[in-house]
Amino acid sequence: MSNRPPVYPFTAIVGQDLMKLALILNAIDMRIGGVLIRGERGTGKSTAARALAALLPEVDVIADSPFNDDPNRPESWSDFAREKYTNVEDIPTNQRRISFVDLPVSATEDRVVGTLDIEKAIQLGERHFDTGVLANANRGILYVDEINLLDDHIVDLLLDSAAMGVNIVEREGISFSHPARFILVGTMNPEEGDLRPQLLDRFALSVDVQGIKETLDRIEILERHIAYESDPMDFKAEWEPVDEKLSTRIAEAREIVDGIQHTSHDLRVIASITSDLQIDGHRADLVILKTARAHAAYEGRTAINDRDITLAIRLAIPHRLKRGPFADANADLDAVESAVEEKRQEIGEGEESGEMSDANDDQASQTKKKVSQ
Repeated sequence: MSNRPPVYPFTAIVGQDLMKLALILNAIDMRIGGVLIRGERGTGKSTAARALAALLPEVDVIADSPFNDDPNRPESWSDFAREKYTNVEDIPTNQRRISFVDLPVSATEDRVVGTLDIEKAIQLGERHFDTGVLANANRGILYVDEINLLDDHIVDLLLDSAAMGVNIVEREGISFSHPARFILVGTMNPEEGDLRPQLLDRFALSVDVQGIKETLDRIEILERHIAYESDPMDFKAEWEPVDEKLSTRIAEAREIVDGIQHTSHDLRVIASITSDLQIDGHRADLVILKTARAHAAYEGRTAINDRDITLAIRLAIPHRLKRGPFADANADLDAVESAVEEKRQEIGEGEESGEMSDANDDQASQTKKKVSQ
């Protein structure tokens, strides 16, 4: 048995509400695509990521699968599960806690994607696959500290897998695939260098965190950490009911997120704002919609509203802007909400008069001005 103390409880983390919410929304829907947390050292970035893994409910897996294959989703199975359990009625299953995989900055490509044993394939005609980080992290959390110091090629591999949900390894005409659906959490200190814009855009959400300035909150942080270090088990027991309540809430949100409804008006609001802000490509639009749906599910609703869209914009846009609006983490949420409300009114007025609400240059300028205030 491990002598390690229990992980610091997620709900015991003081402040940093936006960071915690971004992690929770990714836990509700892994298809969102991960979160980049930027900030100085000692602001709870790694603590929050590890605490989330301990918080999340166990998942059903095929018992002997090294890929955490989901027995209820055969369309997502690894080649291992397909070859062994296709058309098999009694599949051995059990439950596992989700994995928390910490990727070192020095990781190589083979360490990340895994390797095929070509010698066994040639001599025995068998596909033998040695799992890598992506396999170990499937249906769990893949944490990369100082991701800005990781080789760009490795970051590309991680982001590709996070986006596609599958890892395919090909060597000498032999291929092997397995699911690679995980919550990618990257952290970095901007003072040590930034990611290239192309890589920044691949992260679904971003949050900038700063040290808490309020005296009473800082005292609370000290008191909680002293209590945790003095008796980790007692501290965990104290916070366990709150953690379990949040864990249940996340599990319930997962059950309904696919059924969350949105309207054509919602899509026009999202597309119009990203167009006004001159966001390249369409990834941001999709991320905003998925994040809004996850937030609606988190609050137990069946359809998204402007508050969901506002929050999603605040999380999905900052790192995609070349300059100007949302230059820091403290972008005024009220201003974003106001911009969304104005865009909703413009779209409504355009439809009532029989016109499409294409924003002209003046409207786009007003949106930028409002959002950047």
